[in-house]
Amino acid sequence: MLTAVKRKYGFVFTAWKLNLAGAMEFRLSFFMTAGMMALSNMVFLFFWAMYFHRFPLINGWTLSDVMMVWAVSTAGFGISNMLFGNTLRIAFIVANGDLDLYLAQPKPVLLNVLVNRMSLTAVGDFVFGLVIYVWFGQHTPLGLLKYAAAVLLAAMIFTFFNLLIQSLAFYIGNAEGIGYQMFIGFISFSTYPTDIFKSWGKIMLFTVLPAGFISYLPVGFLREFNWGFMVGLVAAVTVLGMGAWTLFHQGLARYSSGNRMGLRG
Repeated sequence: MLTAVKRKYGFVFTAWKLNLAGAMEFRLSFFMTAGMMALSNMVFLFFWAMYFHRFPLINGWTLSDVMMVWAVSTAGFGISNMLFGNTLRIAFIVANGDLDLYLAQPKPVLLNVLVNRMSLTAVGDFVFGLVIYVWFGQHTPLGLLKYAAAVLLAAMIFTFFNLLIQSLAFYIGNAEGIGYQMFIGFISFSTYPTDIFKSWGKIMLFTVLPAGFISYLPVGFLREFNWGFMVGLVAAVTVLGMGAWTLFHQGLARYSSGNRMGLRG
């Protein structure tokens, strides 16, 4: 059993290792790219710090809560795009016929596509999230465990949501534009306190654009365990995962070959 699983999925770790090795071939570019992303994130936190210096409490949220929103969202996004870097490029891959290169290989198509690329900027996001946790997080075994779980859940939401949107390319043709816009909206709202939104805006953040499940993690899970929120979060992750998997594979069944010929290692 274990041998069969290793034979079928062992390529995943090989792909991750090769992606990292490829990135380290150009160390200066790698560290500059990751560093610039971390610096960009720091600018946003500087403005949040200035705002909370003037208004210490916003609808029950403190500066520490907002910082932990960033610690969770940036680290979660970083993991998602370090390990599954093609999540945001599926629409491009489908539209350009590059999917043929993966169909020709005896590997699970979706997983093979996702792990074939690593985002360099995502490394900066991940490290940045860890630094913010060290700065503002709870430095206890339980606090560290809860933070790790929150980051993992955030990474799953980022991966599943982007896969779901990118898979629309199978049905509507070129979905790069809508995929990018939805990604920007999702990543933006995942870094704002959910309680500043009211009525329909808040409902949208937990349904159509489920970024609220990420941004509420520091309050509904890290600061205090909210059973209602956590049940909704697990349900959302499950629905997103199943929906993304189904949409991709149903789209794959109707995929028309782009007749793209090429070789991959």
